[in-house]
Amino acid sequence: MSSDQAAPRPPNQVGRGLVNLGAHLEKSLTSSTLAPTLDTDLAAALPDTESVVLVLFDGLGSRQLGHPAAGALRSAMHGSIDAPFPTTTTVSLATLATGRSPAEHGLIAHALRLPDLGTIVNTIHMRTVWGRDIDIDTEGFLPGPNLWARLAGAGIEPITVQPGNFATSPLTRTLYGGARFEGYYTLDEVTAVTTDVASHPGRFVFVYVPFVDLAAHMHGQASAAYEEAVAGADAIWDRLSAKLPGTVTLVGTSDHGHIDIAPDRRVRLTEAEESGLVLAGDSRALFVTGDPSPILDRVPARWVPIDELDGFWGPGPVPDRFRDRLPDGVVFPDDGWAVFARYMNDRLVGYHGGLSDAEREVPVLVRT
Repeated sequence: MSSDQAAPRPPNQVGRGLVNLGAHLEKSLTSSTLAPTLDTDLAAALPDTESVVLVLFDGLGSRQLGHPAAGALRSAMHGSIDAPFPTTTTVSLATLATGRSPAEHGLIAHALRLPDLGTIVNTIHMRTVWGRDIDIDTEGFLPGPNLWARLAGAGIEPITVQPGNFATSPLTRTLYGGARFEGYYTLDEVTAVTTDVASHPGRFVFVYVPFVDLAAHMHGQASAAYEEAVAGADAIWDRLSAKLPGTVTLVGTSDHGHIDIAPDRRVRLTEAEESGLVLAGDSRALFVTGDPSPILDRVPARWVPIDELDGFWGPGPVPDRFRDRLPDGVVFPDDGWAVFARYMNDRLVGYHGGLSDAEREVPVLVRT
């Protein structure tokens, strides 16, 4: 099917991207960083203080702050920046954890093709997309030194506040080596734990809040569960704003936004249609090695070949050491559509990964 949408544009990563927000905060504490910092108009609202708390509300894009339950978050919004491509959790978290663009850190997709292992890896679980365990060096998977090591080397203690059951997960080992892990199990504990660890000077505290993303995936943005999750995120921001001392810079953002996909616009490929293809990436940005014609016959989408995608993963081309992870091109379904390889879950309501404004734009929240 032909697409009626314009070609996707690469995310900004030279002043108005998630990597630039992380770079700005790192430079404010250490006077150095690997990536360009925020553009002046965005940076102006972020004061230099002796400690930083960065809260990442998973799945809460800028376009979602119009929800009635997001009053405190909406009031704190200073502007929007771009999530990296694809707009998915592990790509964004690796970008923050390394201070590098996806082209530089190599985690360039949720379902990531790793030819050296001969498989496609679900980077949330660090297993194959079919659920099999693999021998992967989680601690050395991303290039170092990571943000946490650089902060520690400058005398800043890095701490991450996460759901307690994440403590020993493969993804935690991949992303947060060198950072002190502090767990929480309830909404109230997010505020209590964060306030406690941020009360000492010379610390960078990264707080990860997954509730909005989970509700958006499972129930969609019109659901009561989603409203409850947004209200919980709003309460966390409101409480931290009130309780953290003035010596702490409190900043919030997200890793991507969300869109709901109607059941009749979720196209699941058949075994015959997948024959001869290697499929990775995400349902809203499907990485294809091989001939994409069977996919384009099923879903309104735009095919972008790999030689037109330089700059999508960073300001420059993907370096040679990661180029074997790239596909022949990417299928971008039109807004409101998604296309699924057989191993992908097509029974959710909310999805992301593409480059629509709703998926790409994430907020810069600043306590005033």
